[in-house]
Amino acid sequence: MPAMIVWVIVFIVSLYVLIRSSDYFTRAAEQIGLSFGIPDFMVGLTIVAIGTSLPEIVSSIFAVLSNSSQIVVGNVVGSNVTNIFLILGIAALIGKKIRITYELIHIDLPLLMGSALFLAVTVWDGAFTLFEAVLCLAGVVVYMLHAVFTKEKRGTVVRGGRRQRKRIGWQTVVMLVLSALFIFVGGKYTIESVIALSEMLRIGTEVIAASVIALGTSLPELAVTIAAARRGRPEIAVGNVLGSNIFNALAVMGISALIGNLVIPHNIITFGIPMMLIASLLFFFMGQDKEITQWEGWFLLIFYVFFIGKLFAIG
Repeated sequence: MPAMIVWVIVFIVSLYVLIRSSDYFTRAAEQIGLSFGIPDFMVGLTIVAIGTSLPEIVSSIFAVLSNSSQIVVGNVVGSNVTNIFLILGIAALIGKKIRITYELIHIDLPLLMGSALFLAVTVWDGAFTLFEAVLCLAGVVVYMLHAVFTKEKRGTVVRGGRRQRKRIGWQTVVMLVLSALFIFVGGKYTIESVIALSEMLRIGTEVIAASVIALGTSLPELAVTIAAARRGRPEIAVGNVLGSNIFNALAVMGISALIGNLVIPHNIITFGIPMMLIASLLFFFMGQDKEITQWEGWFLLIFYVFFIGKLFAIG
């Protein structure tokens, strides 16, 4: 069997393991958090928010440790573009129309634009310093505190209240430990396979990160979006995308830069970052009339096809 086919299989399997084990880890951590009497709003804001970004965080950490840190910014930018162009586009097509609440427009959309602009400014000089990483992590803290103090205004956008404590079963603990182990294995071999395939195909690792890895790590959000749209609740995708993009831009970049220096590829600066800003701006302006129509969904998908095609053309 040719080496390339072997590495393609390794990539697919390891990425699947990474995504699925992250899902199980998040479920177990959520149950443990609730068992200690933590309000489910805070569980959703911290454990679930971090859990949905675990594939991006873990793969980025291994990328830095493997001296392929250019994968980090490619993964972040690609994931944020994919979330808006692909996931929101599909949600609008299936759901016919996405209605956006007043609170999201006036609370989260400005924060989305702020995080995107901050990421663009910090990497524009081709470097991402430790000081900038600390500022990004400070931004995560501000975002979480902001969510806590505005939870009453958000209504059904986020969950509130406190659940009754439940005892933790041994199955939950085993799930947490085993899923953490599989996250480690999945993340390690995902990055190793990307490096090997990029060398064989002579394509930049950041290109594969911004396209294939970004799409793979966005599959859980895509599945949730499709299911929600079929139930007539496509607006669930909006909150999912907003939180994920803000967390990617601030937390994934910040955590990765604490481990080692991040290399910012030129094609990400000249193409990836502008496309991320365009996606964020489109999302921002489309949300001003509190809905994203089916026609706008088609428009977003056209942008995604252009993004992927152009990315490989310049990679």
